[in-house]
Amino acid sequence: MKKILILGGTTEARQLAGKLVEDFLVTLSLAGRTESPVAQGVPVRSGGFGGADGLAAYLRETDTGLLIDATHPYAARISANAAIAARKTSVPILALRRPGWDAVEGDGWLEVDSVADAARALGDVPRRVFLALGRQEVAAFEAAPQHHYLIRSVDPVEPKLGVPDADYLLARGPFGETDERMLLEKHHIDVVVSKNSGGAATYGKIAAARALGIEVVMVRRPDLPEVPSAETVEALAAMVCHFVEPDAERGV
Repeated sequence: MKKILILGGTTEARQLAGKLVEDFLVTLSLAGRTESPVAQGVPVRSGGFGGADGLAAYLRETDTGLLIDATHPYAARISANAAIAARKTSVPILALRRPGWDAVEGDGWLEVDSVADAARALGDVPRRVFLALGRQEVAAFEAAPQHHYLIRSVDPVEPKLGVPDADYLLARGPFGETDERMLLEKHHIDVVVSKNSGGAATYGKIAAARALGIEVVMVRRPDLPEVPSAETVEALAAMVCHFVEPDAERGV
């Protein structure tokens, strides 16, 4: 059976692995940043590879036949390393690229290029800010200590943010619009800071902010390598089945 390495960390990566595991030898690679990841249902490799060269060495050592980049839309370095490693080893690469959100009527988005830009965009006047970014990104907001922060993450933020006024909320999505609206109202939030992650699981905060007339500081997506890609699990699974014919279908 052909070996497939999926670079994951998203719900779609887990779903894709589940679709492919019957016909291929699938390994799902996770960065290891989440302390208690959801059960994946396939063999899992946790931790980094040591850059593009390390990933290339792994692909050669394991005789991997296909590399799939199903990482988070903001994992730009991992995506770049994957494209380089695929090129160095001549291993085919596909990507699962979840489409981003588009602003609709009623949205009050201020789009910025980075998390650091988002911190500056909050302004000098103290505001009540909901940081819906995950724990890896919040340190940038120490540069704007005048604001009150509500910080939501799957795992605890350690060390705590070096600001005088912050509340921490541990939660794992999906997050629906009704619950998000209650959260924003309960904490009297003035502005939401978000990445343009796309998908339905975390869109609730965007819809809730729109309904409440709350500004959203939206961090634009980074540029990603141009590789063959699909926007959904189903479409990418179909690409894989045409791209890499299972050994069983060839009579091996």
